[in-house]
Amino acid sequence: MDRAVANHVTHLAITDHDCLLNCSGWKIPPGLTLVPGLEISAGWRGMEIHIVGLGIDAESTPLNDYVSRQQQLRRDRIVAMDKKLSGQNISGLLEYLQSKPCISWTRSHVAEFLVAEAHAKDMQRAFKRFLRPGGSAFVAAQWPEMDEAIAAIQQASGIAVLAHPGRYGLTRSKLGRLMDDFQHSGGDAAEVSYGSINPVQQSTLTTMVQERGLYASAGSDFHSADRQWTDIGRFPGLGSAATKNAIWAHPRWHFD
Repeated sequence: MDRAVANHVTHLAITDHDCLLNCSGWKIPPGLTLVPGLEISAGWRGMEIHIVGLGIDAESTPLNDYVSRQQQLRRDRIVAMDKKLSGQNISGLLEYLQSKPCISWTRSHVAEFLVAEAHAKDMQRAFKRFLRPGGSAFVAAQWPEMDEAIAAIQQASGIAVLAHPGRYGLTRSKLGRLMDDFQHSGGDAAEVSYGSINPVQQSTLTTMVQERGLYASAGSDFHSADRQWTDIGRFPGLGSAATKNAIWAHPRWHFD
């Protein structure tokens, strides 16, 4: 939060992957509004996408049940990766993860383990050799479909936002199909601005969002200070076109 304030951010949503944070008791710096949220991994036509939930009720029973199932899927996937690594005489992954203060296990944590144990020189090489499709420890994720994630967010009074659509490596026509399916599944908004986006991508996404009557959202997609391609609050403004249907005009947005 201190970093957000230093970067002149006024509204901050901490949207961890498939994880609900209990923000009660947090000391919020003056001038900063905390928007409760999360980021859900979901399936769409055989690929993984991410859906952000903003303004959620973190006490929602349906959403908490959904997140619990997501966490179990994550643990099952990591256990399967551990078995593959054990077959390559690489042991200790589960013990390493259990020693860390992380709730939501991800491939990035596995990569950190591989680097820490000198099985890879850096994170990028850990992913390339072990964790990407074709890697020796890769295990495909089996996420619930997009409509289930959207429903879980909305049952918790949240706004369902398609995260960083330009990062899925889709052609414009396939991206259009993703947007169509997202809208038809009841999705509310899509990010048209985020860290490292270029002006052409932003213009394309803004047009696609407007054509489908979705709200326009934005976010840093900040993970850590080590990721130099993004920082909290460091992304282009929505622009005049997108501002007309900005997410803060959504009827469920109640954060001044």
